[in-house]
Amino acid sequence: MSKTIIATEAAPQAIGPYSQAVKRGDTLYISGQIPLEPQSMQMVEGIEAQTRQAFANLRAILEAADMGFADVVKLNIYLTDLAHFALVNGVMEELFARPYPARAAIGVASLPRGALVEVDAIAVAAR
Repeated sequence: MSKTIIATEAAPQAIGPYSQAVKRGDTLYISGQIPLEPQSMQMVEGIEAQTRQAFANLRAILEAADMGFADVVKLNIYLTDLAHFALVNGVMEELFARPYPARAAIGVASLPRGALVEVDAIAVAAR
């Protein structure tokens, strides 16, 4: 089974030796998305804006692979301050429908470019 690299200009370009996403079979593995605005590659300000931008970047990659949030089976959310956990939950409730994907929320000391949040995901195409 071959792998397909997924790339879109609607999400930030990779800032290192990795792909935005890799698809193998029906499964899509999406690299961590920090809240960079894709055109300027600048960080948006504030935890709510950063959370929304990270998920917007995730959505853009899913769409480039002809998928959506309904196809996400696993999320990892990295936060530099777990006090923002409730806010992230609120944004997720707006974007995802039940049944929700499996998820881990992980407190970290720092993230690339000083981001407050990063999100990565695994999605499986519905048949």
